[in-house]
Formats: sequence, structure tokens, C-alpha cells
Amino acid sequence: MRQQLYKIIFESDTKAGKLFDIVLLWLILISVTVVIVESIPEYHANFFSVFYLIEWIFTVLFSIEYLLRIWSSPKPWKYIFSFWGLVDILAILPTYIDLMSPGYHYLLTVRIFRLLRVFRILKLVRFNKEARILLIALRGSSYKISVFLLAVISMVTILGTLMYVVEGSENGFTSIPQSIYWAIVTVTTVGFGDIVPRTVLGQFLSSIAMIIGYSIIAVPTGIITVELSKSKRSNNVCKNCSNENPENAHYCNHCGEKIE
Repeated sequence: MRQQLYKIIFESDTKAGKLFDIVLLWLILISVTVVIVESIPEYHANFFSVFYLIEWIFTVLFSIEYLLRIWSSPKPWKYIFSFWGLVDILAILPTYIDLMSPGYHYLLTVRIFRLLRVFRILKLVRFNKEARILLIALRGSSYKISVFLLAVISMVTILGTLMYVVEGSENGFTSIPQSIYWAIVTVTTVGFGDIVPRTVLGQFLSSIAMIIGYSIIAVPTGIITVELSKSKRSNNVCKNCSNENPENAHYCNHCGEKIE
């Protein structure tokens, strides 16, 4: 029975497993929707008891699911301390914390924990066969993006320092961290406008920062795109003849060798 339950809960290659996953996904989506709607003050005030009941229904269902996963897992402790095991327990803890720690001064903290229920949607990743390719691309581009971010941090630090020297506190640049904040907002093309340069030299530096921002904003996208292209090509290249094949090919179109 434990083995059969394990196949249903942890695997999706059977009819029962697919049905379980579909029902679970709908419950996840509905629970997240309830959280979003509950945050609206009018609905929260008028339908508090309804939301409270629905929340406990979802909490009980996900608690039963979590206990069944532990019971059916061949290695329970490995599941408990795995990434998805932690996500599953964080999805049900907030309601119990709210029950054990009542009071207004605890409410904000409990709300922050309750927002973790949104991470139930992360279970969608297990149904996405392209997630592995995306993870490979992110790992492959992590070094390049780290170097890029280091260069951006250095650049905004220099720009912020220059603006602090040029504009001064009388124009709103009261400190170097405040000026670095302005540089980040400007380079990322967000442009809040809460701090603006007043002098001609400051406006000239601001123009340079805007142009630099437009020139570098697409760099991370380009890096990840290249790595994604490499990942897809590497999965469909024949090791025997190095010929590229369609994504769904199981055998090489050139030499007939099986593609791993």
C-alpha cells in the first residue's frame, strides 16, 4: 500500500498519479487566489469567517498530503529536509502559527509567514520538462552575470560618489549611499524622480547614466539566452557524429546512433 501510494503522490506516470497532481494543482491555485482576495480590506472585513473556514480546509488538506508524503516515502527524513519538503511544510505552518500566537502585535509577522503559501505554486515546476534546461542555463550564466553585476555595482558607486561631490546635500544628495540609490534608479531606467540633479554638470552625469543604463539593460537577457541555446543544442547533438537533431529526436538523423 505504501509503494502504491508513493507512485500516486510522488510520480505522475500513472493515471492515478496524474489525477492526483491535477487535483493538487487546482487546490494550490485556489488557495493562492483565496490569499490574494483575502488581502482586499472590504472582503476581509465582510467575509472574514468564510475566509477563515476556507483557509482551515486547505490547511487540513495540505497537512494530510504532507503526512502521506512522509509515510509513503522510502526515505522520510530525506524528503522532510529536501527543498520540496521544506516548501510543503512552510505552506501549512502559517495557519498553525496564527492559531498558537494570537494577538495584534503578532499579526504582521504571521501575515508574512502566510504569504509563503504562495510558494505552493512552485510545485508547477515538476510538470515543466523544460525546467531542467532553464536551470542548466542559469548555472552556466551565473559566473558571467556575477561579473556583470559586480561591474554595475562599481559603476553606480562611482556615479553616486561623483553626484554627491557635484550636487551636494543642498540638492538632495545628502550622503554617498543616497547618491548611489539615485544612480541605481537612474541606470535601471526606473526614474522615481524623488532626487534630481540641479546643476549643469550633475545633469550631464545624469544623461551619461541614462545612456549607460539603456546600453546594459539587455546584457543579462542576452547572457541567459545564449546559455539556453547552448543547453538545447547540447541535448540534441549526437555524440557519435556531432550532428544536430530535432528536440524530440531519439536517434540521430545522420548516423542512426541513439541520442542520450
